[in-house]
Amino acid sequence: MAGSSLVLSDDSVLSKIDRHLYRIEGVMALMSGLAVFSLMILAVVSVGGRNLLGSPLPGYVDWIEQAMPLIAFMGIAFTQRDGGHIRMDMVVGALRGRTLWLVELITTLAILLLMVLLVWGSWAHFARSFDFSAPLWSRDSSMDIALPLWPAKLLAPVAFGVLCLRLVLQVWAYGRAFIRNEETPVAVPMIANAAKQAAMEAEQVSGHDS
Repeated sequence: MAGSSLVLSDDSVLSKIDRHLYRIEGVMALMSGLAVFSLMILAVVSVGGRNLLGSPLPGYVDWIEQAMPLIAFMGIAFTQRDGGHIRMDMVVGALRGRTLWLVELITTLAILLLMVLLVWGSWAHFARSFDFSAPLWSRDSSMDIALPLWPAKLLAPVAFGVLCLRLVLQVWAYGRAFIRNEETPVAVPMIANAAKQAAMEAEQVSGHDS
């Protein structure tokens, strides 16, 4: 899918929930972008300190490890909402009507099942690290400057949990589209043809919204 969104909206409860959740997902995606920007600043400080003062930034690798969950996970629900993840659009795009919505429903349910398992596993991983009775509430820490690792480990189940909410919403939308045989359901990314994708990409490059 192109970078611009093809998600339709209306006055239904489903669409209102979609828009509210999208705001949360947008904030999380912004946090991910700020984490990338922060790592760029840390790299400049570390390299500058090594070249000018003979001493790099202490714990540079530790801070990178802390920022990785922010970069890797916090934007996945935002991308899922806009249909930005890699998918077989050439195959799905050939389907129409109830067949299309049934395929989308089945694949979204499969992803939801996987993500529920990942939430369970990542939460257990966080729980093994967090301890109220330990210093800084942490049973483990980074190797260089001993940063507690539980904040970074907590980000995974939080991000995956928001993605699960997004997937539940999309299951609702695809299920409703299948039952009603809708042509343009709300709250799910619509498949664009090549011409539409090219126009959307041109809009994104130019910085103008339709």
